[in-house]
Amino acid sequence: MTLKKKLVVSTLAASMVAASVAGLPLGSLGAVGTASAATVSSSTAVKEKVLAVYKQLSATDAVYLYNLKTEVAALDEATFEKIFAPILDKLALEPEEKTTSLKLFQSVTSVVYDVYGNDFSGIQVIRNNDKNIALVSKIATKAGVSGLTVDSVAEFLSSIETELRALVGSKSSADLLAILTSESGYDTLLDEAIAKVLSHTTGTGALTVSQALDKLGVTANDVKQTLKNLNNTIKSAKPAAKSLAVAYVKAYGFSDGNGNGNSGSGNGSGSVTTPVAPVQTPGIYDVSKLVSIVDGKATVKLVDADVIKEFDKLVAANPGKTGLTLTLNLGTINATTVEVPLSQAIIEAAKARGIANIAITFNGVTVTIPVSQFSTAISLTVTTAKPEVVTSVTKLKLASDVYEFTLSVNGVVQSTFKQPITIKLPLKNTDGLDKELLSVGKLVYGNLQFQGGVLDGEFIVEPRDTFSSYAVLENKVSFNDIATVQAWAGRQIQVVAAKGAIEGVGAGKFAPKSNVTRAEFSKMLIRALNLENNSAIQSFSDVSSTAWYAPYVAVAAEKGIITGRSAAKFDPNATITRAEMATMISRALKSINPDAKTDSTAISKFSDAAKISASLRDGVAFAASHNLVIGNAGKFNPNDTATRAEAAVIIYRTINFK
Repeated sequence: MTLKKKLVVSTLAASMVAASVAGLPLGSLGAVGTASAATVSSSTAVKEKVLAVYKQLSATDAVYLYNLKTEVAALDEATFEKIFAPILDKLALEPEEKTTSLKLFQSVTSVVYDVYGNDFSGIQVIRNNDKNIALVSKIATKAGVSGLTVDSVAEFLSSIETELRALVGSKSSADLLAILTSESGYDTLLDEAIAKVLSHTTGTGALTVSQALDKLGVTANDVKQTLKNLNNTIKSAKPAAKSLAVAYVKAYGFSDGNGNGNSGSGNGSGSVTTPVAPVQTPGIYDVSKLVSIVDGKATVKLVDADVIKEFDKLVAANPGKTGLTLTLNLGTINATTVEVPLSQAIIEAAKARGIANIAITFNGVTVTIPVSQFSTAISLTVTTAKPEVVTSVTKLKLASDVYEFTLSVNGVVQSTFKQPITIKLPLKNTDGLDKELLSVGKLVYGNLQFQGGVLDGEFIVEPRDTFSSYAVLENKVSFNDIATVQAWAGRQIQVVAAKGAIEGVGAGKFAPKSNVTRAEFSKMLIRALNLENNSAIQSFSDVSSTAWYAPYVAVAAEKGIITGRSAAKFDPNATITRAEMATMISRALKSINPDAKTDSTAISKFSDAAKISASLRDGVAFAASHNLVIGNAGKFNPNDTATRAEAAVIIYRTINFK
């Protein structure tokens, strides 16, 4: 049995909490997030059982699920650790493993919502994620439960449902619905359910979950306290849980109070309510039925009035919120080319209602278009090209399909965009690849330019201010002169180079100890954080518009990331100091993370803090607060010139900033 086919107690603990958040149907819905991923994603019968519950949800219920997904997606690590402290404290995870735990919880919660739209694709992503597997393996070793398999865990979750039904079997469906919709009744029932879960055996001869959790020191009280923390922090958690619990009862029913009625077979034949089709969720508009395919080209024919109604639903469900996105879900499309026309009426209606973006998703690809930059009809075209388009120009390994993107504005192909359009590409064939070296490659006149991209589970996300042909590749870059810095900067240089944020100096050399100029660091930073924008303008007299660094200096200046030596001079070839580098990093990160905090006392740990210029102290403090810069022997050496190796390390930390 391979490790990928083993899901052990860490995932069980996570699923138990997630399933509790999702209400009572642990056997049906708890499995969605974890254990029986293979079964749920492939079995029609199980899917139908899960969807029978979801069909009972109202539009308001769906909004609760959507809000739960978005609230959890916005969790930072500190808040996550505070919520899950009763469990995490017993597991004693490393910082990176806590990050993985957070992402696992976010993925599970996302799936709970996505299933509402009959999208089960995220299940296998959770199950096969390498970091999840490594986390599971470590905690499994601690718990001594490496023998648990998908099948035994699936059996565990399935029989939990039976036990829970037995727990409430003496109550009529009407009585149970009354309990679930009352505050005290719901909490009491949930406490009893948790006790049942923790004492359940997975089958004859199998380890019990209670034994495994006992070895880790996780108790029922720990789980209850975690749920309390969750409900206090994530305001949509309890409403979402109660909505799903009520939906479960409506879908499957219970006895009439005299021992008669549905026996709990889970076949969806409960006597309470006939399942109805789910109401369209605000923010996700299913347009799959509007897609027509002719000669290998799929085109979606939108109805303006219907799209505008979806805008109104989205705004109504999110009062006072800005930056809203309406996603047009085209579903699975069996065509080489997909075209999505958006009329002028749709564009203008979106802007009038404060809708920031329209996203188009199909076959795992998502393209998010900021609409404020357009005032007329636009049309997105995505073509899945043959692998040879890229493999003919490189020996690097492909980690995705090859996609050609074009955007027409009023019938004319647009070459650049004032606001970047974000592409999210699904990964494939990544076994054996170094995922940290995956980068989006852009095909330009037969050559690949690497743009970077942020890894998001089994996807990579990259904003683009121009369109072309793109694919994800494992970009292994090696240099023959970094042995002296290998111990502290070798990996960082490799990753940052793979992302296209930093380059060698030729002949296989990196020149790690050479100084970095202001122009060079502007490029590194803008490329690393995907801030490129060809429409940015700069007015420095010593920066030629044709200089290689001009577009990067323009963006850095426009965003206030860097200032000139004077109003007219930038001094591109001057070396940059460590304090200046830290300040640029801080300003850049604050521009895209405005809520990020600064601990002004963070620089006090440096014995030479007094040497930091007053204008740079806040930037250095921010960088030090988030361990983006680390001193040497208690000193920061703010006025020392930065080396290329040091720049690579700080850029690497910036890429991984959370």
